[in-house]
Formats: sequence, C-alpha cells, structure tokens
Amino acid sequence: QVQLVESGGGLVQAGGSLRLSCAASGRTLRGLTIGWFRQAPGKERDFVGAIDWSGTSAYYAESLKGRFTISRDNAKGTVFLQMNSLKPEDTAVYFCARRMTPFTTDQSMGVMSYTDWGQGTQVTVSS
Repeated sequence: QVQLVESGGGLVQAGGSLRLSCAASGRTLRGLTIGWFRQAPGKERDFVGAIDWSGTSAYYAESLKGRFTISRDNAKGTVFLQMNSLKPEDTAVYFCARRMTPFTTDQSMGVMSYTDWGQGTQVTVSS
C-alpha cells in the first residue's frame, strides 16, 4: 500500500497555468507507474495521463495532448502534472493513483487499473 498526496491546486484565471505534484507519504514513488485523473461534480472520474516507472514514457487523454505534460523526479519519484492554457472546463478535483501493472503488461486507461488513490486537489479555472 502507498499513501499518495496531491498538492498544487488552486484558483487560476483562464489561460493560466498550474503544476500539480503527487508524492508518497513515508516512501518514494520511484519504480511505480502513476496516473492522473480528474472528476468534476456529477461527472465520472476521467483519465488525464500517466507516466511509467522510469519516466521514459507518458500517456495522455487525446483531448489534453499539447496542454498537459506529466513528468517525474527520478530521485524521489515525485510525479508532476503541468497544466497550461487552462480552461473553465478543466475545473475538477485532480487525483493521482498507482497503476497496479506496468504498461508493458496492458495499456488500459480505466480507473480499475489503479489503486491507492490520493485525496485529490481542487483546481478551479475562472473566466
């Protein structure tokens, strides 16, 4: 079990940027595949992107490519979500989670592939 903690959320105007962080309580995330998801009120939890254990490969929801970038600190394993050109429709609670299997096993992007969900961090984008 890994206890994940998200940080970096807040209120930003449309067109602005935020960088979210995902870290583990009591251990490094090095060697783990980590995904980002987001959920707006009354809506499903949707896949944002993920990064493999080494930081070599990242995957994104098609609609977010070019605006969102996932990276990681290979020493600590901390995972970052850089969000640029934010839009009001990006408003949601953003979660990170651990993928139970590497992408070399399968490439499912659904929530059922993930566990150890953090509590989430609120991102609000105003017009």
